[in-house]
Order: sequence, then C-alpha cells, then structure tokens
Amino acid sequence: MCRHRRIALERRSTPGFRNVTELSPNLLWLWFAQCWQVPITALFAYDAHGYHPGGVHQAAEIYRGRIRKVAAVRHQEEGTARRQDGAASRRDGTRLLERKTTLAAIAAEAGVSLPTVSKVVNGRPDVAPATRARVEQLLDQHQYARNGLRRQRRSGLIDVVFAGLDSPWALEILRGIEEWGAQHEKAVAVSSVRHGSARPTSWTSALASHHTDGVILVTTKTTEPQLGQLRSAGIPLVVIDPANTPPPDIPSVGATNWAGGLAATEHLLNLGHRRVAAITGPADVLCSLARLDGYRSALERAGVAFDQALVRYGDFLHEGGFARAVELLELPDPPTAIFAGSDEQAFGVYEAARQRGLRIHEDLSVVGFDDLPVARWASPPLTTVRQPLAEMGSAAAEMLGELIEGQPLRSTRVELSTELIVRESTAQKEGSK
Repeated sequence: MCRHRRIALERRSTPGFRNVTELSPNLLWLWFAQCWQVPITALFAYDAHGYHPGGVHQAAEIYRGRIRKVAAVRHQEEGTARRQDGAASRRDGTRLLERKTTLAAIAAEAGVSLPTVSKVVNGRPDVAPATRARVEQLLDQHQYARNGLRRQRRSGLIDVVFAGLDSPWALEILRGIEEWGAQHEKAVAVSSVRHGSARPTSWTSALASHHTDGVILVTTKTTEPQLGQLRSAGIPLVVIDPANTPPPDIPSVGATNWAGGLAATEHLLNLGHRRVAAITGPADVLCSLARLDGYRSALERAGVAFDQALVRYGDFLHEGGFARAVELLELPDPPTAIFAGSDEQAFGVYEAARQRGLRIHEDLSVVGFDDLPVARWASPPLTTVRQPLAEMGSAAAEMLGELIEGQPLRSTRVELSTELIVRESTAQKEGSK
C-alpha cells in the first residue's frame, strides 16, 4: 500500500515539487503519516523537552539517502552492461570478419567464387564433384569449423542408407539399429541407393540438406567427394560392411569374413569333398574378397589345389546364386560341394540342383553365409556361417551415438565373430572316410 501511494505522489503534477524528495520537512512528516498509516506523534522524537518533529527529519534523510544509493547503483549497472554489450558485439564482429576472410582466402586459393565455397560449406548439391573435393580439402587445411551449429540443432533423427533393400539381410541389420534407436529415443529414416543410377553426390546432397544427427551406410560404396560433403555438413558417419576400403577416420563395423570363409570350406573338406566350388559376391566388394580368401586358405591348408574354374562371382541374391550354380553344375567335372557367399545365393543353388535332379546333401553339399532366419526352415535346413547382423547394426548405432555426443571412440574398426552353424545341407562325400 505504501509503495503504491509513494509512486502516486512522485507522479503527481503539483506545482513546486517533482517528487517526494523535494517536499519540505514540515510537509514530509504529513506524507509519512498518511503513507505508513501511523499516528503523527509516532514520527516525532521524544526527549526531556517533549515531542518534536526530529523523527520525520531523520526518516526524510534516510529516504533521500536510499534514493541516491539506488540511482548510483543503477547507473553503475547500466554502464557495465553497455560495456559488456559493446565487447560482445566487437567479438562477434571479429569472428564474422575472420570467417569471411577465411572463406574468401579459400575461394581465391581454389579458383572459385565465394558463393561456391558457401554452397560447399552448407552442403548444397549444385557444385561439381571435383570442385567440391578441392574446396573440402582447403577447408580442412584451413581448419574451418563447421560443426557447432549442427551440434546445437539436434533433430533426434538418424539416417540409414542401404545399397539395396531387397534382402532379408538388410532387415536384420535394420532390426539392430531400430532396437538401439528405441532405447535412445532416436527416429530412424531408411533409404536405398543404386550405384550408377544417379549423380555421384546426389544422395549425400540429400542427407546434407536435411537435419539428420548422423548417418549409417550399409554396404555402400563411397567416394571422396561424397565423404567430403558429409564432413563439410558436420554429419557423423559410420559404415557397416563397407563395399570399398573406407578412409582411416571413418568408423566401420563388419564381421570376420575371412574366418567365416575358412570355416565353411574346412567343414566341406573335412567331409571328404575335394571338388569344392565357391560362389562369392561381386568382385569389387570387400567382404566378397575376404570370404574368397578364406576359401583359398582352407584349400591350401588341406593341400588341395586351387582351381579358378570352380570360382564364380555372384550378386549375393537368389538369381545370382542360381545362374552361377547352373554354370558350375554343367562343368565336365562338376563340384560335389558348393560354398555360397550368402544364404540367398545358397537357396539359388538349391533350385539349380533341383532342376538337374540332384538332391541336397545326398548328391550335393551346400554351405551358405549369414544365417538368415529362413535358413533353418529351408528343406533341408541350411548349413551356414552365422554373422551377427542385428548385433552389427546395434554396434554401428552405438558408435554413431558416441560420435553425435562428441565422445571419442575406443576403436574406429569393429569386427564381430562369425560361427559355423551345421545343419542338414552337408554330408560326408560318398566313398570317403
């Protein structure tokens, strides 16, 4: 109540004074009595000579002192705030000038315009791959920082890019990623790219242009311009089963493909088979070559000569397995056992054998690779090399999560163990011990 009345008195348009501090002592004690709602005598001092208005003089001086003190503090605070704002503005201006100067220097060194460099920094797609690679290299050399804004702007979304989604293998990988996403409240966006059907950087441009927290690439071939575009956009990246050798700074997750190929071939050799064929994947994919190397190592250990005529390169799919198996089974001296580089190719071998009147395991032993859920339900159940696909997906997602949070990785390369699962598609070769 007192505060409201004081403000009203201070704003009153009364001739002779502008605020309460200008009231004469004789009027001021009346104002104090009204404002504080106390008897007038309470404002008077009492001594041996009786009451006198000393109390109001003392109160007035205290009030005037407080007004002066508050005004001084307020003036000091406003001055400090102005100085701080000025310093912050100067720092921001300096940083902006430095960034512009750096981009201008990069543009001059690369022989391109400043807007072109800005497009590369912002992940725009309309830049030639060679130009983008040159600018990316210079950005790295100048240590141009581009990640801060993205770290502050989390979307809760990660992207998973497959080389193809027409396989149960991809679904098993995705299952592991989805489980991690559910535990960490991350949404998962899935897409597929077909190599050769689009411009080299088109899919990376799409990723760089929307707000993704990170990307997992699955058996996808990557080029330096593509990787550079993701780096320039500040997008964390992990690769599962990379099709080609990734740079050392790109984390990757895979399985022990060489050991799996070795175990599959040794199993067939131990059953007495000597004409053992191999249908691996594409000749330019790392896991295909690793499984084939394991196959060759097993032959060498057993003292069996390697025969190039018994090797075929497929596509990891049913159709490729079927076509390559038909070729092998039409040889003058056909194999008695086939190691297929994927379960899907093994099922293609099943069909090729059926069409020729051959029985799986009696006439032809078959080993696959992957251990897809359907492998145990095939007829006969498929002997295969299990690679932990769901665990590979969750391991890659875990690594990506650490990168998103800015945590250092314990290792940039993770390999999970494979395991031979023996079922009914393999048998002892007739006439062997």
